[in-house]
Amino acid sequence: MKFGLIYEIPVPRPWHERSAYTAFEQTLQQIELADRLGFHSVWTVEHHFLDEYSFSSAPEAFYGAIAMRTKNIRIGHGVRLLPFPYNHPVRAAEAAATIDIISDGRLEFGTGRSGTRVELEGFGIDPADTRPMWEEALEVIMGCWTQETFSWEGKYFKIPPRGVVPKPLQAPHPPLWGASSSSESHELIGEKGIGLLSFSVAAPPETLVKRFGRYRDAIKRAKPVGKYVNEQIATFTQVHCAETTEEAYAEAGPRFGWYVQESLKKIAELGDWKDGTQLGSYEYAKRLLGGIDINSLDFDYLIKNQAVIVGNPDECVAMAKRYEAVGTDLLLCLVQPYDIPHEKVMKSIELLGKHVLPEFS
Repeated sequence: MKFGLIYEIPVPRPWHERSAYTAFEQTLQQIELADRLGFHSVWTVEHHFLDEYSFSSAPEAFYGAIAMRTKNIRIGHGVRLLPFPYNHPVRAAEAAATIDIISDGRLEFGTGRSGTRVELEGFGIDPADTRPMWEEALEVIMGCWTQETFSWEGKYFKIPPRGVVPKPLQAPHPPLWGASSSSESHELIGEKGIGLLSFSVAAPPETLVKRFGRYRDAIKRAKPVGKYVNEQIATFTQVHCAETTEEAYAEAGPRFGWYVQESLKKIAELGDWKDGTQLGSYEYAKRLLGGIDINSLDFDYLIKNQAVIVGNPDECVAMAKRYEAVGTDLLLCLVQPYDIPHEKVMKSIELLGKHVLPEFS
């Protein structure tokens, strides 16, 4: 199992004129350290309008900085939103190819649909359109990357014959991934022959077995949207390592709870959208909480349900082994969920790199 970092890039209030700069600069320093320690990859989300929760609204710009300040770590869209008008697929193809070139072929291209009301509504996107728009946009991007002259006549996009430049450095194209929070989407991603980014919040690793199984079954009958099949499974969890368990709990506890509560609130808002009308493939949002009080999903809940990796290095190794046992190929570690002090995040990454990663080599 390989290890990566994943970031939302939160910027806690109260804000001042340097708040955003500090958040981005500290994240870059953490990524530089992870690069030196041998982490496989770093991924960031694409979010819009989410206040303190995420300032990662232009990841392609941030990836340029990562490319210039690192040597080996791979750079992952976790994910690039493909419904329009978030991103036109030609622009997504051009930007991703540029990142691949300036990083010397280190791009991992994860894609997704978005999953919050505030973002979909803010861009005027009908939830019912996001899945077919994602599928069509992915086809367009493949054409842009692999054909000298490309044209398209679809439901959502119409493109006259054009030569889209640049092409990615990786041949025939960077690895493709798809994000999923629902069991049904795990199967769809497998059928497309792309890597799985399984994003389930506050779930212990053993609960992922059935979802991973649906993906593995589907990929056996895949009709790849790309030129090859990427059958890797990645999942994520919050991770914090310290010298002692007590330190780790004190540093991470309230921040881990904050992240889970904020995440689930944003997803659950979909279930109340448009006066209860059908949300198609987003129906899982209505079932998400099942009557659970979001405020009860605190750090104690996460520890009791073994849904995070937190503790001393030995404890982190033991918990990570459980992710490996259920079939995870790449474990994405959310090391900064809110406002853990920068020096504590750096120490956590250092301990993971020196004591945890070697146990999986």
